[in-house]
Amino acid sequence: MATKLAGKKMLIAGEWEEKEDKIEVFNPENNELIDSVPAAKADDVRRAITLAKKGADVAADLSVRQRMDILNKTASYIEGNLEDFATTIALEGSKTINEARSEAARAAETIRLSAEEARRLKGESINFDQMPGNEDRMGYYFRFPVGVIAAITPFNDPLNLVAHKLGPAIAAGNAIIVKPATETPLSALKLAEAFMKSGLPKKILTVITGRGRDIGDSLIESKDVHMISFTGGLETGEKISKKAGLKKLSMELGSNSPAIVRRDADIELAAEATVSGAFAAAGQNCLSVQRIYVEEEAYDAFKELFLEKVKDVKTGNKLSESTDMGPLINEKEAMRIENWVNEAVDQGGTLLSGGTRDGAHYEPTVLEKVPEKAKVVKEEVFGPVVLLFKVKDLDEAIDRANNVNYGLQAGIFTSNINAALKASKKLHTGGVMINDSSDFRIDAMPFGGVKGSGLGREGVEFAVREMSEERIVCFKITE
Repeated sequence: MATKLAGKKMLIAGEWEEKEDKIEVFNPENNELIDSVPAAKADDVRRAITLAKKGADVAADLSVRQRMDILNKTASYIEGNLEDFATTIALEGSKTINEARSEAARAAETIRLSAEEARRLKGESINFDQMPGNEDRMGYYFRFPVGVIAAITPFNDPLNLVAHKLGPAIAAGNAIIVKPATETPLSALKLAEAFMKSGLPKKILTVITGRGRDIGDSLIESKDVHMISFTGGLETGEKISKKAGLKKLSMELGSNSPAIVRRDADIELAAEATVSGAFAAAGQNCLSVQRIYVEEEAYDAFKELFLEKVKDVKTGNKLSESTDMGPLINEKEAMRIENWVNEAVDQGGTLLSGGTRDGAHYEPTVLEKVPEKAKVVKEEVFGPVVLLFKVKDLDEAIDRANNVNYGLQAGIFTSNINAALKASKKLHTGGVMINDSSDFRIDAMPFGGVKGSGLGREGVEFAVREMSEERIVCFKITE
């Protein structure tokens, strides 16, 4: 399947630039070279920040109508070139072509939502005369842009997670510098191209391609960067927070998402949703189902049905319409997951399905009776591995679900409204999905977690709030 791939140039303040030093981009499925992009250095970052400071003034001066028009045109551009975007996503990353089409469509929706939120970015009047002695005062507050935003994005959603940074930043009137994942920079560059073709003024947007070790510190430590929006792993997020200094931080970090299946659940629904939630995008999804706690009365029936559905997950060529699950992002990650699974088995876990690696491909894998001390229980596996646990009741399920340093989203399957409400109150997560797996999100909802899962909330409306600040205006009325 042929496609025109964006690459070879990066966007610095609205200008396309080449560099002699390149980063090669490979298809993880077969290690085939797809394209190459510039390998930026610290000097490129410093120049981009200097230009972004000027771009912040340009962005702030755009009217709401101008912002909306640019965002809506960008969304339409994505929709008009959907197959091209989808093929790029599939080739450079792990997603199947069907998953990639879904991501491209969501990216267009994210950008269009951003246009709507630009319209709704407003303040309200304040009754200053509520305090004695201020009867001659009146005023209001409005929201103004943060300024220059640095966005660092991961490989697993190389288009839509960039859209979740770019759309709200532009809606709020900011300049933004995007550093996409080294493994998957092409989708971000295609999105930048869409914005430039849709009339975004120069200096507002930079998409800089480079290795984190070469450009990361220059970007996050600069005092001229006013906010960092990061999506990635907990360890990297902690390092960024220590280096960033006094600036706004929005971080969507890792997860180890649980699902709870009660005795009164629709077992068919629970099995279908959790298999999809565990193995979509080869498990490389912060919302991926990793631990499933099933009440004793339902355990055997659920396990049998779950394993039957796992057998139906078809792995293979990412570009095949019939493939359900592609490879990991590289063989190194597949080997790490293989080691974690082997360790869990060595510690007493039982392998029910999968456990076999072929290059960067790792089979859909199911384990049970894994001890709590195992890495695959405590840490984020970020791969196609799911664990089954038998519990006596809802209280035990909630306690064990909470017993990790993550809390992004959780799912519970039950026909009992009281159980659902109890779980929604007691689970230590940013979201609880009732009769659905943790792997559910719409781009308009508040999205983020607690504990090691991050700081702040994304979702377009909420990201726009994070990327803007309140300013009070007060008039003293004089005769």
